[in-house]
Amino acid sequence: MEAITATPEVPTLDSPELFVNRELSWLQFNERVLELAEDDATPLLERAKFLAIYANNLDEFFMVRVAGLHDQLEAGIDARGPDGLSPGDTLERIVQRTRELGSRHARVWEQRVRPELAAHGIRVIDCAGCERPELETIDRLFSDQIFPVLTPLAVGPGRPFPYISNLSLSLAVWLRDPDTRSETFARVKVPKEVLPRFLHIGDSTFVPLEDVIARHLDELFPGMQIMRHDYFRVTRDADFTVSDEADDLLQAVEDELRRRRFGEVVRLEVASTMDADMRAYLIEQLGVEDTEVIDVEGQLDLDDLWEVYDVDGHRDLRDSSWAPVTQPVFADRDQGKADVFAAMRSGDILVHHPYDSFATSVERFVQQAVDDPDVLAIKMTVYRTSDDSALVPSLIEAANRGKQAVCLVELKARFDERRNIGWARALEEAGAHVVHGLPGLKTHAKALLVVRREGQGVRHYVHIGTGNYHAKTARLYEDFGLFTCDRELATDVAELFNALTGAARTPSYETATVAPDHMRPWALREIERTVEAHRAGEDARIVMKMNSLVDRKCIQALYEASQAGVRIDLNVRGICCLRAGVPGVSENIRVVSVVGRFLEHSRIYGFHRGEERAYWIGSGDLMPRNLDTRVELIAPVTSEPLKREIEDTLERCLCDDTFSWELGPGDAWERRRGGMRSVQRELMERALERVSAE
Repeated sequence: MEAITATPEVPTLDSPELFVNRELSWLQFNERVLELAEDDATPLLERAKFLAIYANNLDEFFMVRVAGLHDQLEAGIDARGPDGLSPGDTLERIVQRTRELGSRHARVWEQRVRPELAAHGIRVIDCAGCERPELETIDRLFSDQIFPVLTPLAVGPGRPFPYISNLSLSLAVWLRDPDTRSETFARVKVPKEVLPRFLHIGDSTFVPLEDVIARHLDELFPGMQIMRHDYFRVTRDADFTVSDEADDLLQAVEDELRRRRFGEVVRLEVASTMDADMRAYLIEQLGVEDTEVIDVEGQLDLDDLWEVYDVDGHRDLRDSSWAPVTQPVFADRDQGKADVFAAMRSGDILVHHPYDSFATSVERFVQQAVDDPDVLAIKMTVYRTSDDSALVPSLIEAANRGKQAVCLVELKARFDERRNIGWARALEEAGAHVVHGLPGLKTHAKALLVVRREGQGVRHYVHIGTGNYHAKTARLYEDFGLFTCDRELATDVAELFNALTGAARTPSYETATVAPDHMRPWALREIERTVEAHRAGEDARIVMKMNSLVDRKCIQALYEASQAGVRIDLNVRGICCLRAGVPGVSENIRVVSVVGRFLEHSRIYGFHRGEERAYWIGSGDLMPRNLDTRVELIAPVTSEPLKREIEDTLERCLCDDTFSWELGPGDAWERRRGGMRSVQRELMERALERVSAE
């Protein structure tokens, strides 16, 4: 008799085994960042940059996500996600994985990048490795600039253990009084808020500030014996919630920002060389568990490697330079400046940052609106913006000129609250209308509306983006922006602004899709329509690009589409809770992640049904927070040439074999090793070709 092979049982679509834990998937994303630092093919200073990005990413992860898990544990809340892991189980796995990745991170810096930088003349050295002239420079810097700002704090009678602020780097010092033989602990904060973390002592040589302080501890504690010293760093809960019912929302956010400094400790990093007794003392005084302690091999706080990355010269150790280009429709002509309004009336325009210039497209659009006497109103959303962006100052100028200037400033944009408060006050002082959105929701939509008098009526000119109105990140983040004066879409955007600034009920949009009310139903409907097309014998495909894929219902809908035979290609840069390649569930789903010199940030949703090619771009990912607690805007791209450009971009992303990883069975990501295709390199070339063709 032939042996009967048992068919594996197909799990139900709500089975925990079909979902990757959100936090552990984020750690996988940060591991991909770390792999770029480990890659010898990455230019050396860029490797240092990726080490800094990894460290900064992890800081924010602990301040928000890990802090939230601790809050759930302390409150006794067993909030399990689709993966079925409890908060305690998740924390345990985070600690284990973080320690493993932390060891890799430290080794890459100490054993590879740091020595290789030295071989190229960029030295990051301790005082022990300095020559006499260098030590003389260090001693002079300490006397003139460092010593005056230090505040050594000893613990003793009337001197309680000092408060350690969030993300501060400190020296732990054990002292002995030679007369009384009594011993005590002291803390010295490394004042990197006012001084460089890596002191530049000439000839591309840097010395860590904490090491310089350690060299001069005798001067900080005269007459005392320095028994031992080492380094530590504290991370605190930096997330907060502000009630939208506060009488003064701006003041309430400011108050919470002050309280952020005093959040609970969620991580204690200590040098691996720290004495066991000193380590135990810090744990006791800070009130943390041993599981919250990370022993760091080598230097702490490598987020500050940005200072080394910014060293003058050494072009050969960086990526080749890139200057965003100006699309021909935005270029100045011999007759004068480009007329953005006229170009938009001729047809929709798509810009792709950082390949296309933000300054000569978005900022030029707003400045023309400010200068045009026929423009009656300018309205925009601000989730994150930069101090060097011309957009908010342009709104202030518009208000000063008597135009209606409306700005929806999201005060609760995490870690940008303080900047947004400043912009809100400046706008209000100029007479602009400043609003802060709808109660209980963050406004994450990226929209800009210009109302212009034309003939006997008005015309609406609209920009809808996938990224923030942020001049700096527009040079680093990959994002799309759609310029259009399509009547239906422009009306939808105008209705959205009215809903955000007024007290109207949620409008019914004709063309756009807006969260929280409509985006999830829209996504589920479009997926189902694609399944129906496949069942009807039409060629059907789903292709999406996003930052994160977390939402259970959307993932289950994609599983159902895969089971029906629909081909699904996903480009997910960060968190992906979907499992690819599960027999009977997701064999038809391919997931890739592109992580390179630019941060992939655009959100694109594509559905192929026979001859139909439907593409949507906008601000929202398929995550519960985007779909349920944020105002997001997704808009269709209807121009056939623009749809072809988006499709071309997506296909290049899916074919990248240089800076992409593919999700294999289970939850393992494997880097593609071909080196023939790089989507970011190809898009730079495409942008240059488009300009040179004019």
